[in-house]
Amino acid sequence: MNIIRTENLTKRYGDITAVDNVSMHVKEGEIYGFLGLNGAGKTTTIRLLLGLIKPDNGNCEIFGNSPEQASGIWNDVGYLIETPHSYPNLSVWENLELFSQLRGLSDKKRSIDRIIEQLQLGEYKDRKEKNLSMGNKQRLGLAKALIHKPKLLLLDEPINGLDPAGIVEIRELLMDLAENHNTTIFLSSHILTEIAKISTRIGIIHNGKLIKEIETSELHRQIIRKVYILTNDNEKACEILLAKGYQVIIKDDRLEAADKEALKKPENISALLAENQVPPKHLSIYEEDLEHYFLRIIKE
Repeated sequence: MNIIRTENLTKRYGDITAVDNVSMHVKEGEIYGFLGLNGAGKTTTIRLLLGLIKPDNGNCEIFGNSPEQASGIWNDVGYLIETPHSYPNLSVWENLELFSQLRGLSDKKRSIDRIIEQLQLGEYKDRKEKNLSMGNKQRLGLAKALIHKPKLLLLDEPINGLDPAGIVEIRELLMDLAENHNTTIFLSSHILTEIAKISTRIGIIHNGKLIKEIETSELHRQIIRKVYILTNDNEKACEILLAKGYQVIIKDDRLEAADKEALKKPENISALLAENQVPPKHLSIYEEDLEHYFLRIIKE
């Protein structure tokens, strides 16, 4: 079942196309990582999904309904967009109490206690929002998004301002919601390394266009890996390796091999070159990190 569906979704602001013919489907219980640089169109897409702005072309649906027709399902949706907004002169508890009233929760105290414990806001529950750190303001924003146990979460950069321990806690919380409570999570970020740790599928948006979708489990197959080799005679070493069937090129001052055999057993290359009197001065395996992969994809 598709919880989110968009077809050719487009939003323009004057001459700028913020979202450009985006078509995607997010399944029930999935964590969909929506990845892009700042200004790529992530927040605009979320605003379109929530019906906060209207598309110029195309359409979107949540639970099979367009935002204009979805009044009956908003209690199943939680969201956090950009900077979390709360009442600065109210305490954490008071903010959550007000929000639980707006959500029409029957047992407000139990719901607030549960979410405060989940997001470890206990020691700050009586502190005014304006006196919270950036990280705890973000936690409060997440608490508001989660307090009513939504079936769908739309989160825009939810780890902004969190320290490393807080990032791990939120990651584990979101994974638990998806795995054990069948919550569908649409998660935007510009940090691929974090997205890759939590998402089941990733969509990359750039200049408003959805340029790639990939299962997270497939990421490792698309990462560039090479063996770097440096000898006193790279041309001779290249001839030797080519004669043995290695796929090798000379680039700058080194040799590069990217075939499976070279990556699997680089020690065989070292032994072969040593036997032919051109022992490697340097041999190492290069593996593209996720941030470089992301930058390569958007550049391509």
